Amino acid sequence: MINSAKFTERLQKVIDFHDETASSFAEKIGVQRSSISHILSGRNKPSLDFVMKVLHSYPDVELYWLLNGKGQFPSTQKISDLPDSNYSKPEPEPIRSKNTENTSEIEKIVIFYKDGTFKSYKP
Repeated sequence: MINSAKFTERLQKVIDFHDETASSFAEKIGVQRSSISHILSGRNKPSLDFVMKVLHSYPDVELYWLLNGKGQFPSTQKISDLPDSNYSKPEPEPIRSKNTENTSEIEKIVIFYKDGTFKSYKP
């Protein structure tokens, strides 16, 4: 379980490091200003969606450092140090079935949405 007070300190460190205001930080990660205010004040705990938005918008923030203080900030390889300044996440490789003959039956299909929700279907 994460320590909310320490998480708040680390989040404030990210905001200060990037010379952001709470409002500009909220806009950059795509959340309401009140969400930042509530997390920084300790009223609310951060959601997984919130943490993922921070990591996506600030690639120099390491997950383990943000959640529990292990690791370092900024990460050892900053985006400005990468050869291509137009940083983008690499596309994942498609999953290929090891079974080339389609003899297996489908047990369940799960669709994951960007908002963190999912739907599960059984044929």
